[in-house]
Amino acid sequence: MTNPLFILLTAEPKSQSLWDMAVSGGWIMIVLALLLVLAVYIFVERFLTLSTALKGEDDNVFMDNIRQYVHEGNIDEARSLAKQTASPLGRMIDKGFSRLGRPLPDIQAAIEGEGKLEVANLEKRVSLVATVASLGPMLGFLGTVTGMITAFQDMKNAGTDISIATLSGGISTAMVTTVGGLIVGIICYFLYNLLVSRINKVVFDLEVRANEFMDLLHEPA
Repeated sequence: MTNPLFILLTAEPKSQSLWDMAVSGGWIMIVLALLLVLAVYIFVERFLTLSTALKGEDDNVFMDNIRQYVHEGNIDEARSLAKQTASPLGRMIDKGFSRLGRPLPDIQAAIEGEGKLEVANLEKRVSLVATVASLGPMLGFLGTVTGMITAFQDMKNAGTDISIATLSGGISTAMVTTVGGLIVGIICYFLYNLLVSRINKVVFDLEVRANEFMDLLHEPA
């Protein structure tokens, strides 16, 4: 009887398109594709939101205007500007103005609370990208196991009449799903860390602006 391993090693390679390879992975490849689409959609949506929140030049102009109004004693104009500024910084400064007249620690606590809410809003659905990054390799490994089980079952059913076609289906599923899971995991891990780095930048900017606002309130009238 011919050794099936010898058949696998000596068989001439047959060209196969990427689509055919993906299809050979079975239903797990469909799940991986859907998860990747979901992660990319969340990334694009969050990336655009974070890009809007990271407009440093606009924030500089906004804080300069706030500082000028406060120095002139136009608190109503300053708060009106904060209300009209549809950004995390604008809402945070407006929260500070709403607490004017109270002790400064209370104002600072209100600003910090609003800042945490804004950051939590920016972080919405970002954890799903991390979840997909973890699920991708695990699903790929699941495909590896099921593919090898299929290959051994086909060998058992074939008895002594084992051919390369008997083993190719299960082994192909095992290898393709492994590669697919790793690709999805790597891409999503990169996207997640990119979002986290931008969120950290927003948090840093908000903390700096909050300190500027508190310093402004500490200045003598």
